[in-house]
Amino acid sequence: MTPERPEASSDADPYHLDATGIREPPVGWRDSLKYLGPGLILSASIVGSGELIATTTAGAQAGFVILWLVLFSCAVKVAVQIEFARWTIATGTPALSGYNRVPPRFGRIGWINLLFGVMVLAKVLQIGGIVGGTAIALSVLLPIGGDALGEPSRTIWHVLVVVVTIVVLRSSRYQLVERGAITLVVAFSVMTVGIALGLPFTPWGYSLGDLVSGLTFELPPAAIGAAVAMFGITGVGADEITMYNYWCIEKGYARWVGPNDGSEAWLRRAKGWTRVMYKDALLSMAVYTFATVAFFMMGAAVLHRQDLVPRGNEMVTTLARMYTDALGPWAMHFYLVGAIAVLGSTLWVSVPSHSRMYANLLSTVGVFDWKDARTRMRWVRGFGIALPIVWGLASLLMSQPVLMVQIGGVMTGIFLLAVLVATWYLRRTETDRRLHGGTAATTLLVLSTIAIGILGVYTMLSTLGIFVIGA
Repeated sequence: MTPERPEASSDADPYHLDATGIREPPVGWRDSLKYLGPGLILSASIVGSGELIATTTAGAQAGFVILWLVLFSCAVKVAVQIEFARWTIATGTPALSGYNRVPPRFGRIGWINLLFGVMVLAKVLQIGGIVGGTAIALSVLLPIGGDALGEPSRTIWHVLVVVVTIVVLRSSRYQLVERGAITLVVAFSVMTVGIALGLPFTPWGYSLGDLVSGLTFELPPAAIGAAVAMFGITGVGADEITMYNYWCIEKGYARWVGPNDGSEAWLRRAKGWTRVMYKDALLSMAVYTFATVAFFMMGAAVLHRQDLVPRGNEMVTTLARMYTDALGPWAMHFYLVGAIAVLGSTLWVSVPSHSRMYANLLSTVGVFDWKDARTRMRWVRGFGIALPIVWGLASLLMSQPVLMVQIGGVMTGIFLLAVLVATWYLRRTETDRRLHGGTAATTLLVLSTIAIGILGVYTMLSTLGIFVIGA
């Protein structure tokens, strides 16, 4: 049977599963392409705070020696992302509702959602850093009232970034988010990868020996802090794994599978749409891995060799040295436009994604019924107004974009442990066993769990000051 056009049921509630939403899955890459999208939304979120700020900062501090950790961070979490999305497609259940089913519970709320509430506070800082970075880049590009980093220009651009974000994303519809994300991903990917590949032809070129030195599995004690923050925030972090759940549902994967009636027809559809999700996740991983490595290499090749580390409101001008030192002063405007696209992509996805997650959190404690589509969208749109304002205020008050992003990265690394627990619990208790991956998929999930578990525990202990290597 030939799949229908993906737009056919765009007005149906993707969180409501019934027979009218059933659709046969495509076969092969070519037929699947028009059904991809959630992963590119994820890429737009990932390539921003993690890549432009945390990854280049780690490269500036450590040099090429931790290139292996960059690659590892991008690859190791995908197995957990896919496994959690498998449960999503099989059940049509949003992430925070799933987290809330993992015992123990305290009244209406489960322990993972309590921890998520703590992570929300760290995310105010992290995404506040994104708002600040975007506003500062715009201020340097088009200063208002004098000094680009002075209060009048910086404050005005903060207000403009917040207002434009609220206005443009007011509908919070899936199609709007997906199309904007794809545009931004293409723009910053071409720019960044092109420059990274061109670096060997500049005075700041890197050699094959530099790349080999980065694959020796060393981790200098002085770079551990930046490396831990980078691991939590690059590749798919805990919040990206969580938000991917919502975008898979809103793309239509779960609705197209339909409710589980135990039939072979349901199983065939579930396996087919899960394979589409695999392709979506792998394409996303390829995009953000190339971009992540490109940013890291620029930080290691240009900034590390000059002992330049991005800090405070000077973050944007320091990061610009990756371009101006390699290509000449003319590249400053080129860099600023790219930085706005990269940071703006994270903001573009963060507003609708976090709005859905926070609304879902409230629904789990009985504030409203998640299945009521109109009420759900009112809460989502309400958060779409409130969150940019809160993030903008956090940025203006703290004025430390790099530190704010790194704090969020550390907390995200810790929350990954809870995501692991939820993934395994829901796999065992709710995912139809006939959908479980084969031996290879299970082995990758186990290896991913071990790696994330070790680094997550280390992040937690080092954050508490209990255990720090090289202290």
